[in-house]
Amino acid sequence: PRTYKTRAIVLAHFDMGEADRIITLLTPEDGKITAVAKGVRRPRSRNGGSVEPFAELDVVLARGRNLDVITQVGVAHAWLRLRDRLESTATAWYLGELSDRAVEERAGAHPVYGLLRRACQLLDDGMAPGRVARWFELGLADALGVRPELDRCVECHRVLDEDDRFRWVPSLGGVLSAEHPPPPAENVHLSLPALKLLKAYRRFDVEAIAALRVPADVEGEVEAVMRRYTRFILEREARSLSFVDEVRHGPR
Repeated sequence: PRTYKTRAIVLAHFDMGEADRIITLLTPEDGKITAVAKGVRRPRSRNGGSVEPFAELDVVLARGRNLDVITQVGVAHAWLRLRDRLESTATAWYLGELSDRAVEERAGAHPVYGLLRRACQLLDDGMAPGRVARWFELGLADALGVRPELDRCVECHRVLDEDDRFRWVPSLGGVLSAEHPPPPAENVHLSLPALKLLKAYRRFDVEAIAALRVPADVEGEVEAVMRRYTRFILEREARSLSFVDEVRHGPR
């Protein structure tokens, strides 16, 4: 059919011409789609306020020669409370950028859609943005088939013991026991409390994760190692991280 309908979350957009906008959509069945929303920047456009990031939409598209065209938009879930908290908004931008980077155009049904949808709902419900980000990063690694190894040494496959000393080595896929030399650029120590928190993110449901009481330094260590791992699997640093850090800590 020339037209089709899909649920979608807006990942990004940029202006084109005097009134149009190019929209990057993440969909549950077709993966990532780039489409044009014609006339949405005009004051009287019916769709202008809808095709914004951080809302789940019902979108009707018409197939085009180069880009499909968005013809109708309805809002399924607005997640308005997410937009009221700047750190939640910054985190949503970060998660959207990771999703954009992780999913190919027209990749078919992709689990990242459900992961991003759940993350937006958690942010809207008021869960700590840092916890949502770590939950998402580990879920994204699972969805891409690159789950980090947390229970065994990535070199000798020995089950890790609490008396061991640990290093975090993304290029080898997870935790390396200290008896093995790490690659020169990846000699990153991982504490036992941080390893336990990483395991909690994997084993607990999201409600239990939200209720965890963890020292700030351990949260910070886990944030650093997961950012490092995410950068490795996606092959670049997320540009939106600077916005997240500025919101949390102020300009540097």
